[in-house]
Amino acid sequence: MTSLFDGTFARGGAAAAVSDAAWFRALLEVEAALARSAAGLGLVPTTAADAVTAACAEPGRLDLATVVATAADAGNPVPPLVRVLQDAVGERDAVAVHVGATSQDVLDTAMMLLSRAAVAAIDADLSRAGEAAARLAEAHRDDLVMGRTLMQQALPTTFGLKAAGWLAGLDGARLRLAEVLATLPVQYGGAAGTLVASGGSGVAVRSALAAELGLADTAVPWHTVRLPIADLAGALGAAAGVVATVAVDVVLMAQTEVGELSESGDTRGGSSAMPHKRNPVAAISARACARRAPGLVATLFSAMEQEHERAAGAWHSEWPTLTALLTTVGSAASWLAESLSGLRIDTARMSATVAAAGEPRLAKAMTEALEARGPRVAHEETAAAVRAARESGRTLADVLAGRNDVDVDELLTAAAPDEGEAGMQVDAVLAEHRRLTEGIA
Repeated sequence: MTSLFDGTFARGGAAAAVSDAAWFRALLEVEAALARSAAGLGLVPTTAADAVTAACAEPGRLDLATVVATAADAGNPVPPLVRVLQDAVGERDAVAVHVGATSQDVLDTAMMLLSRAAVAAIDADLSRAGEAAARLAEAHRDDLVMGRTLMQQALPTTFGLKAAGWLAGLDGARLRLAEVLATLPVQYGGAAGTLVASGGSGVAVRSALAAELGLADTAVPWHTVRLPIADLAGALGAAAGVVATVAVDVVLMAQTEVGELSESGDTRGGSSAMPHKRNPVAAISARACARRAPGLVATLFSAMEQEHERAAGAWHSEWPTLTALLTTVGSAASWLAESLSGLRIDTARMSATVAAAGEPRLAKAMTEALEARGPRVAHEETAAAVRAARESGRTLADVLAGRNDVDVDELLTAAAPDEGEAGMQVDAVLAEHRRLTEGIA
């Protein structure tokens, strides 16, 4: 049964990549690869490995309902899965099932395969969002918009530079995830990490298993040194943070009083009480999904403290937590890609806001005109003039007209909107984006 909230929080390809069915496929893929690796080293007959591979390739013919029903009794799903596989291939070929492994070897390795598939889906949506941001940056390279700091109007910038900032963040998140993906390791150490049950070929089996599955090899098991999980959690959390930052920009700029952009779509964003409402649902949903990530990341980091050779409880907490983290970051990325792909930009509204916000620029021009007196004096004189204007209800230009140490007309000319080096920075981000996407696409 689909959850009531899956439409929001289980969106995009990552959710499917970590479903229960996907977990089973990953576990079976590891068991099949392990059988083939052992056979390649002469530890089990090739015919037995072939039988295991064939059984793993058809999950629908296995008694997976029994695995689900008894997984809690075993503490994890691998022991009942092994028994189901042994029954499926028969006594003669059962020798090729779970060769020299412990449950954690199979589950951790499956978790790496699952993560790889889910991150690939996340990356695809981050890429879509990035391409949308790149189009916005290019199309609006020189379109002025009011810059805002600490939620207050600051100085003009360009919407192109804002979109380029989004793009740089999204590309950076993709790069970090790609770096982690390249190092996802195999897990194989046996019951206590000594490989004692592998007939003296354990290290070779681990290397062969890594090659079979396209994972990184390791010199020792990482049963209780959970850096691979921590690295993955950190990169996913960072990606969620980038997505949330872009999404909240969209939400704020879509406010009725601001109205500088809106999401496309005629059927989404309505209110149950107010027919006139058009909420930016995609950006809101992206933000909601991303908000769940930090808590999940924290759980995975807290689970890094694991005792001796195998942990009691901390390891177990990782399975649903990482599954949920991959799902929620994937959902956030999917929503953001939709939001940015259909943004409607109101450049006239942006320009009008910039034109109406002349006082910050006038204050900047006054500060620069008084710099000969020293930066501190210039700053204090300007701040005092701004306070006087605010307290008297007059414009800053009116206040400055009564001074004899500045020329108001010259200041107003100097206070014309100036986007500085925004365009050059947009061009640099777009050029870097093209280089990066060629390398990580």
